[in-house]
Amino acid sequence: MEQQLKPLKVAIVQASPVFMSLEASLAKAVTLIARAAAEGAKLVVFGETWLAGYPAWLDYCPNAALWNYQPTKEVFAELRRNSLSIPSGEAKLLAKAAADHDLVLVIGVNERVDRGPGNGTLYNTLLTFGPDGALLNHHRKLVPTFTERLVWGQGDGSGLKAVETSQGRVGGLICWEHWMPLTRHVLHTSSEQIHVAVWPTVHEMHQLASRHYAFEGRCFVLAAGSLMSVRDLPDELEVVSELSDQPDHLLLRGGSAIIGPDGAYIVEPVFDEDRIIVAELDLRAIDRERMTLDVSGHYHRPDLFDLRVKWS
Repeated sequence: MEQQLKPLKVAIVQASPVFMSLEASLAKAVTLIARAAAEGAKLVVFGETWLAGYPAWLDYCPNAALWNYQPTKEVFAELRRNSLSIPSGEAKLLAKAAADHDLVLVIGVNERVDRGPGNGTLYNTLLTFGPDGALLNHHRKLVPTFTERLVWGQGDGSGLKAVETSQGRVGGLICWEHWMPLTRHVLHTSSEQIHVAVWPTVHEMHQLASRHYAFEGRCFVLAAGSLMSVRDLPDELEVVSELSDQPDHLLLRGGSAIIGPDGAYIVEPVFDEDRIIVAELDLRAIDRERMTLDVSGHYHRPDLFDLRVKWS
């Protein structure tokens, strides 16, 4: 593995998509990618299911989970219509944006499967594009969390890996996958240098998980959150009463942060504002931190423990 000697510039795009509009969200993403590139970023990250929005209505609309509830069925149908397929023209737009700006792009999407195994299923998916526009990794969240199981299916293990890029070896996990010990270890053993941790919002427990991941994996972590206000919830569903007259109240507050391989913040969490968060990373810091802990190397006991992954 070739060592990156020069500091590399990375960016987390903390912004809201245009909820339930894949076309408008894609256009916004392309603009934001260009802005991050103009600041010198060679790795650009968006949060969980940024295209075209996290289904926070599962938590803030009290009737959303009722059996056969017509308003929820309408919202789910709209979510399906505004989900990304792989391959598709929309995916090509993301690939083109990465290639146009010669950067690595990692972005969370709602993915719709139109044919073959899993036909009809929606997945919570993390896509990684290389600077030539190639799709380098396609990871589907293994276990949707709690009410998320109403909208997303279970992913497989094929995307559990770090991939070689022009900016080092990049891997990623989605939200509560960071509390799955075996999942973390699979990523650690893939020589991950930069880890992308995507969340709806990076609140305190998510900060702890992200910092722990950086310390345990001896890697840099880009913890990416998004923004969402009450007014972004679907009109078809009734909002919890205490929020009904607060359209500007933020449900998803961002909290994006950049963390070093010692678990310390390089960029402290940023809440409640639209911002492209930029930092320079020196990958040589990983070598220094691995002297004390290396869970895939000298702090691993393969003579005692054996982990097997069913990749598909």
